[in-house]
Amino acid sequence: MKNLGEMMKQVQQMQARMQEMQAKLEQQTVIGESGGGLVKVTLNGKGAMTRLEISETMMVPAEKEIVEDLIMAAHTDARGKLEKMTAENMSEVTGGLPLPPGFQMPGM
Repeated sequence: MKNLGEMMKQVQQMQARMQEMQAKLEQQTVIGESGGGLVKVTLNGKGAMTRLEISETMMVPAEKEIVEDLIMAAHTDARGKLEKMTAENMSEVTGGLPLPPGFQMPGM
């Protein structure tokens, strides 16, 4: 039973580290870009868009569809960066222990 107690202690420590990491991620941001920087999307650590920047050169009515596509591409870029940042932080918390495919932290 000593091993079970030690294992439970390790699980509790990992949970505490994951909560700390979640709080840290909430404070971080990532910026996705498209169109060579013409459109920039900023996401917080939970994936919420906190800022959108569009170059004035794109403010032409005829370019509406292009701007919409660039916004989508910038958001996709930012989400990819956020997923990478989250994975790197999770790796630190779990000590490189592989997690099951599709595993997501609670609250993400």
